[in-house]
Amino acid sequence: MTITLEQLNRCDAAEFTALLHGLYEHSPWIPQRAAAQRPFRSVAALKIALQGVVRAASVDEQLGLIRAHPELAGKAALAGELTAESTGEQAQAGLTHCSASELAELHRLNAAYNAKFGFPFILAVKGPTGNGLSRQQITGHFARRLRSQRDDEQAECLRQIGRIAEMRLNALLDIELRFGATIMEWAEVIGAWSDDADNLTCAYMTAAHQKTAAQLATWMREAGMVVHIDAVGNVVGRYLSDQPNAKSLLTGSHYDTVRNGGKYDGREGILLPIAIVKHLHERGERLPFHFEVIGFCEEEGVRYQSTFLGSNAVIGQFDQSLLDKLDADGVSMRAALAEAGHDVGQIAAIARDPAEVLAFVEVHIEQGPVLLGRDLPTGVVSSIAGSCRYQVELTGLASHAGTTPMNMRKDAAAAAAEIVLYVESRCAQAPSLVGTVGQLQVPDGSVNVIPGACKLSLDIRAADDATRDAAVADILQQAEAICARRQIDFKLHKIMSAPAAPCAPWLVRQLAAATERAGVEVFELPSGAGHDAMALARMTDVAMLFTRCGNGGISHNPLETMTADDAETSAVILLDFLRSFQPKP
Repeated sequence: MTITLEQLNRCDAAEFTALLHGLYEHSPWIPQRAAAQRPFRSVAALKIALQGVVRAASVDEQLGLIRAHPELAGKAALAGELTAESTGEQAQAGLTHCSASELAELHRLNAAYNAKFGFPFILAVKGPTGNGLSRQQITGHFARRLRSQRDDEQAECLRQIGRIAEMRLNALLDIELRFGATIMEWAEVIGAWSDDADNLTCAYMTAAHQKTAAQLATWMREAGMVVHIDAVGNVVGRYLSDQPNAKSLLTGSHYDTVRNGGKYDGREGILLPIAIVKHLHERGERLPFHFEVIGFCEEEGVRYQSTFLGSNAVIGQFDQSLLDKLDADGVSMRAALAEAGHDVGQIAAIARDPAEVLAFVEVHIEQGPVLLGRDLPTGVVSSIAGSCRYQVELTGLASHAGTTPMNMRKDAAAAAAEIVLYVESRCAQAPSLVGTVGQLQVPDGSVNVIPGACKLSLDIRAADDATRDAAVADILQQAEAICARRQIDFKLHKIMSAPAAPCAPWLVRQLAAATERAGVEVFELPSGAGHDAMALARMTDVAMLFTRCGNGGISHNPLETMTADDAETSAVILLDFLRSFQPKP
């Protein structure tokens, strides 16, 4: 008999606990405590409540829960002593059919892990898609997580337990994801096309980039959209309204990637709305506005070091001088576009009429660990951080490391070290403020020579320009003072400055209301990363919905991940947002 959410909400606490007894290994206290929080508005709300119980538990209870789980392919599995749920999951991952060498390696990893942390390695072997991880992927997770600190690893085990329970609950309630599975499947398809053989790199107008664009256009057409690829390479799908004089609500994100990037950065924000449109089209449901999904051609700046090419064209601010920029092989952007069959003379015509645009809303993976730490599948973005980037050159005096007294040195690297530490301390003074020195070089350095020169980068970001600009002023003033005291020449080169893009309160309220209706706690957070929405904010009001990242919030990396269930939750929220959307008064 299929169990329903309605049944779980109306039964007594004892039956509730009994019905959910298989979700967590030998730990009935979790559903027992969650029962008091009924009724649950949605399955997502039930999942959040269960994991909230785990999060609020004592350390001893959490460790007991972790230790209740069996080792992967361990003695209990070989002896047939696992719970039915664990048996099925390990079998699906192929752990019951390991070769002798694979089994030996897993036993070695289990032993090393237990020796370091004092509890078993926990991994949701069905993986982010629910279709199962390969044995190679499992050992890769094992090896990577062996390098973690104990507190971080304990938290990760609890998150993996939450993922296991989530998928078990899906099976118990016979839940079939309407959107998440499709989004993950599509991401795998285009994630296999790369400029490089060993990782995912999709740079502007390469063969992989053009193939990806063509596939996005195909999926858009199959979903019921009117589709074209414009002169700069944006893939545009319009789901037309049946209302006369309808205006357009825009969404989308970028399909290019950084070098050695992840499968979901940018691309989730294209695939998710296509999946929603497909659902609407299959139901014969139209919206009271045109819904336009844009796969922006270039946001990362990998090939031509020029970001937001696609979104700048949409808002009518494409810089035509960029067409003459050359890539590393000496190929101009103009030539690359012509080779791909695009007419650069039509780029100006891409610009939208702001009067015909209602707003822009973007769905994006968080690219950070905040939602992960709060056990929330989604978050509503309050503002997209503005950033200032600089290159700093420090010039001192190279001299002998053994013969120059400490009080007579003009050490450029020591000055840089002081600056780095000041950036760290100053940018810890405001919640949304961050500062990074990502590049630090001693040109022609030698082990026995005092550094006479040092180069470093500065990247300062904040959710509002005033906070960022105040920090920049303090950092530059302090850097000059450090250099003056140390008799170091200080040169500053400003690379870029982008204003913060606050999300429109009227859109945030509607996105928050849809989140609440989905049974998810409304949590607002700033985005520290840049997004196409920053460009669109120069033309229209914008909003953004974040989807939780896995693997500690890693992004711009092959380890970047999200789950099908979290993608599902984001899609449910965006669909509700569309159906209940009210234009700006």
